[in-house]
Amino acid sequence: MKRKSDIGRNGWILLLGLGLWGLVACAPAERRAAAAELAQRRIRVVTTTTLVADLVRQIGGDRVEVVSLMGPGVDPHLYRARESDVWRLMRADLIVYHGLHLEARMGDVLAGMARWVPTVAVSEAIPSDRLLYLEGEIPDPHIWFDVRLWKQAAESVARALSDLDPAHAIQYQTNRLAYQRELEALEAWVRAEVARIPPEQRVLVTSHDAFGYFGRAYGFEVRGLLGISTASEAGLADVQALAEFLARRRIRAIFVETSVPVRYLEAVQEAARARGWSVRVSGPLFSDALGEPGSPEGTYVGMIRYNVRTIVQALQGE
Repeated sequence: MKRKSDIGRNGWILLLGLGLWGLVACAPAERRAAAAELAQRRIRVVTTTTLVADLVRQIGGDRVEVVSLMGPGVDPHLYRARESDVWRLMRADLIVYHGLHLEARMGDVLAGMARWVPTVAVSEAIPSDRLLYLEGEIPDPHIWFDVRLWKQAAESVARALSDLDPAHAIQYQTNRLAYQRELEALEAWVRAEVARIPPEQRVLVTSHDAFGYFGRAYGFEVRGLLGISTASEAGLADVQALAEFLARRRIRAIFVETSVPVRYLEAVQEAARARGWSVRVSGPLFSDALGEPGSPEGTYVGMIRYNVRTIVQALQGE
């Protein structure tokens, strides 16, 4: 049974059409008034994921009021927009989303909103030759696991805020540079931590294939039971093949993720045990969403530090 707040495709078209008709009717006067007052108030930014929300807060500082449609532990691959989300998007001064099909089921809504509200994807700043491609021409959206790429993503946010609010462009660019320096220090720390693991032990097995950029950047062989999207399902053959790999390579730990049910890896654990090899389900790792607000893992920097510590300790047998 559908929840009352869920909307089908035809319902979305009707709702979006009515809402945008209202915007068209009053947009000129409202936009002129907003332009005059924008420099005197905080900018209303609506984001899709918690990762994007954190990036906007880092660059926007006290100039932005950020609302994230998705909360901690929410899987963006499966998220469907609700009626309340549409109204939030319509009232935003700026919409910031991730892109690269991460918010796959919100694609039509975001595309429609872009006609009326300034909209930017943080992934726009990443050159196509730096992306990983899986399953044909589908890009892997999990760019944040390479700190250097997330550093580039900050440029999209700074540019969008500066274009919208040129009176404070210097502030946004100053914040961007300061945050990018923080990410440079984070990158150096990650490499130092990873160096504690012998190269032959750098095998990262997770619930879904979200860590490809991490593996490429920091020298890990990465295996995921599910594909790059959690919308896929693992079959018995997938479970058995991964269990065989773990037993053959004598991998000590596999990692569950906060946004993916643990049952998938528990099946792999049982299959490995049947082959005479005991593997520990470790974690959880944060993959597609940050931790709770106010916690160390509630920011991008804190999440990366937590993940790396968890991976290093588990693979070292600590």
